[in-house]
Amino acid sequence: MTWTQQFTPVGNSVIWSSLIALIPILYFFWALAIKRMKGYMAGVTTLLVALAVAIFAYKMPASMAFMSASQGAVYGILPIGWIIITSVFLYKLTVKTGQFDIIRTSVVSITEDRRLQALLVAFSFGAFLEGAAGFGAPVAISAALLVGLGFNPLYAAGLCLLANTAPVAFGAIGIPITAMEGPTGVAAMEISKMVGRQLPFISVFIPLYLVFVMAGFKKTLEVLPAILVSGISFALTQFVSSNFLGPELPDILSALVSLFALAIFLKFWKPKTTFRFQSEKAAHEVASASAEPRETQVQPAFSGAQIAKAWSPFLILTIFISIWGIPQIKTALTGHYEGANAFLSAINSIGHYLTFMPEVPWLNNLILNGNGEPIAAVYKLELLGAAGTAILLSAVVTKFIVNISWKDWFITFNETCKELALPLLTIMSVVAFAYVTNASGMSTTLGLLLAKTGALFPFFSPVLGWLGVFITGSDTSANLLFGNLQKITATSIGMDPLLALAANSSGGVTGKMISPQSIAVACAAVGLAGKESDLLRFTVKHSLFLLLIVCVLTFLQSNVLSWMIP
Repeated sequence: MTWTQQFTPVGNSVIWSSLIALIPILYFFWALAIKRMKGYMAGVTTLLVALAVAIFAYKMPASMAFMSASQGAVYGILPIGWIIITSVFLYKLTVKTGQFDIIRTSVVSITEDRRLQALLVAFSFGAFLEGAAGFGAPVAISAALLVGLGFNPLYAAGLCLLANTAPVAFGAIGIPITAMEGPTGVAAMEISKMVGRQLPFISVFIPLYLVFVMAGFKKTLEVLPAILVSGISFALTQFVSSNFLGPELPDILSALVSLFALAIFLKFWKPKTTFRFQSEKAAHEVASASAEPRETQVQPAFSGAQIAKAWSPFLILTIFISIWGIPQIKTALTGHYEGANAFLSAINSIGHYLTFMPEVPWLNNLILNGNGEPIAAVYKLELLGAAGTAILLSAVVTKFIVNISWKDWFITFNETCKELALPLLTIMSVVAFAYVTNASGMSTTLGLLLAKTGALFPFFSPVLGWLGVFITGSDTSANLLFGNLQKITATSIGMDPLLALAANSSGGVTGKMISPQSIAVACAAVGLAGKESDLLRFTVKHSLFLLLIVCVLTFLQSNVLSWMIP
């Protein structure tokens, strides 16, 4: 038995139907922002509300509603959850074996100037952590590190949240972009290209803005050469990697290039004065007056070989992810290679046996869209071809580099899985919710309403992403919530849907710094529990300002700069 989607089920009215379709989203907002439920509780209960609306208001057969939820939940486990588990696992291996301490020391031993430390730690190093681990680790670790260096805790937390704007869209091995492919049907590579033609404008600006917030205009000009090296190297690498390699590596590569470019630059260039905060000036008055900078007195704690060894797990990760992203190899890993290359054919044989695409029972081709066309529904399980598998293999190689026993290796993996159990439940429920809203037609209903904004929608498109991240604390969740809605609305008004999807992700990154979850993590990391409102007041104006930039850019790309769309 088939079922046809109805986009105006309540009184045949777009407005009334939209109000009903908004119930699960508004509930989700209320659950997190006002009720302050745990993420997993908010996700699960929102899924239940969405199922109720789909079944009772949209007259979707219960079997189809529940099976669409199961399809989303499976997608939440693989590839999204698998990427998260393996990336956090790799990061934890470096922490457990002491390599992460060496990485941290190698970063902070370069300069004592607070402005330059902020660029190295909050911007470049934080971006690297965002790309490698995500999940709050960048802000928590970077902020704690800055406090250890002598930064005011509130400042440290605020600066790290601000700096985290640049890498969020490609965080945790590209999960926000990868996740959007499932519910929207748009290839992650295409979304990556478009985001890579928006975010670099923000990324090149963030270092300048970061130092300006810290030290004011005059002190910013003093380190302008370093700012340009940091920002331009990051933005250029972000553009190239997102457009030619895919969504998995932009953060890691951009961070490393920016980090090393600035570190090398500082070997040959120093600011005329060493900037410290007002509270530090008296203590360092003598040192500041010295003709010889104090940096020259600092001896590195680790040798070059030790530092190279510490960074090697993430170098190996970069290599594996790059290999997995090569189109021909990707097709072989998923069992779809049809060429004559013997090596790839051998991989294809393995990939074929490790790729499963069973039909979703009671759902596949049983839902008819507005045009009367059946909608295919399969569980897409690419065990070998998943990016998470590439990261796991990186962790296997890392085991031999850092000399950790197999026993401790498995213990660490088990610890990671236990720690991520509830975050994974949150992701599964949010993805399931997204699939239910799409399958029932709720997303389309809301899209029809938003389409009424007409020519102004390109300007407001990033606001949806901003709101999504503010509430969920995750660009991934925001993309899952609003990705299909953006696509539908853009198509209806003649806007390129690819631009709308990118705008959702790019707008979302500006909401990360005011997300209650992000603020809570940052405050906890620097010992400011209970001071969340102070941190929010620090970040909110910066969030709105950066959002405005993305809104204007998206509007221009839709109307004047359309040649920028791939």
